[in-house]
Amino acid sequence: MSRNVRVLAARCCFDVIDQGMSLSEALPKAQASLDNPADKALLQEICFGVMRTLPQLEAVCSQLMAKPLIKQLRPLQFLLYVGIYQLKFMRIPDHAAISETVEAARELKGQSLTKLINAVLRNVQRQPQLFDFASAAAAVQYNHPGWLISQLQQTYPTQWPQILQANQQKAPLWLRVNVSKIAPADYAAALEQAQISFSQPLSYLPAAIKLTQAQDVTTLPGYHQGWFSVQDAAAQHAALLLNVNDSLHILDACCAPGGKTCHILELAPQALLTALDKEPKRLERVHDNLARLGLTARVIAGDAAEPTLWWQGQLFDRILLDVPCSATGVIRRHPDIRWLRKKADIAALAELQQRILQQCWALLAPGGKLLYATCSVLAAENDEQITTFLQQHTDARLAALPEHLTILKSDVHSSSWQILPGEQDMDGFFYALLEKDSQL
Repeated sequence: MSRNVRVLAARCCFDVIDQGMSLSEALPKAQASLDNPADKALLQEICFGVMRTLPQLEAVCSQLMAKPLIKQLRPLQFLLYVGIYQLKFMRIPDHAAISETVEAARELKGQSLTKLINAVLRNVQRQPQLFDFASAAAAVQYNHPGWLISQLQQTYPTQWPQILQANQQKAPLWLRVNVSKIAPADYAAALEQAQISFSQPLSYLPAAIKLTQAQDVTTLPGYHQGWFSVQDAAAQHAALLLNVNDSLHILDACCAPGGKTCHILELAPQALLTALDKEPKRLERVHDNLARLGLTARVIAGDAAEPTLWWQGQLFDRILLDVPCSATGVIRRHPDIRWLRKKADIAALAELQQRILQQCWALLAPGGKLLYATCSVLAAENDEQITTFLQQHTDARLAALPEHLTILKSDVHSSSWQILPGEQDMDGFFYALLEKDSQL
């Protein structure tokens, strides 16, 4: 595989947009051919940037080319996007961005197109007005697919621009201190001693620490000792909302990669916890995380929508249902989601979510609590799901969220909580805590 960062970036973006591969899969494969950490970071910056600004990059190209490159030349079209992104959005000197991109074209077997690529990039350099999109379609202005913009406008009439803007920002690196091993204050002291800059901005999440700059987490104090995990602050609410203790029988029904599983066990190390996921391959991460943090759970491969295939008959006191979703709340962290997800996916996801919710509700003991969670901002996956479920289940009610959270809520609903992307620098997340009638 090539060791040229621009070649790798072009191929990586091609794999995502034209081949449907996730950036989480394509990027590590591309980075594997690079030895220099700086080159790996540059590759990530370019790929993430192209994903964030793709409509504008396409629009600029369309003004400078009669038609886009197609078929076997498609990787070279993405190389143009790579070059334009460097010129417009990065601090790489223009001459270096142009010359390196033209050189990469030769390696992509585009020798005959080097003059074209050089000409396009030099026109971009000379014509900043090419990036004037004031009269362009909303998809170009906001760098999001039109269907998603429309849905956000319907659900959030005043907040949708703020959501789209938040999706364009780089996500911070949040840590969750493992309170079963070290106190948050002691871990903060360890970071200070290592001269690592951080903040603890959320008083209601004392174990949450936000690093000022992202870095290799394996080099942070206490990584191998299991002193912390990487987890966005929004996701850190799940275990707390469940209000767990050591005496409970708990199900984490869609558990991979295991961040919330581990958090539950950090708060209740003696709890009997079943960690379930449909994909055996993804459970490898769960085992790894449990081992690093020194925690124990019953980990099984099984489909939450088909409990008859794995459930052993004992009801659960708590169920965490972090269901498969559109992930539209974490676009700032995974900018390719906006291009991989299609409008037609939402109805199919909503149907699956409701089926999982219905099936897992039957596994909850009377008086037990089920936390429904998504990393989505779409009403079809969130409030509408809960409304539908409550209409069909007289033994279910929405439990009140902790009082300290009510002041944080951005929506008008009293018992569910929609966190929007960027709120207190958190990812977009939805929570609804359901309680089963104890008089059964």
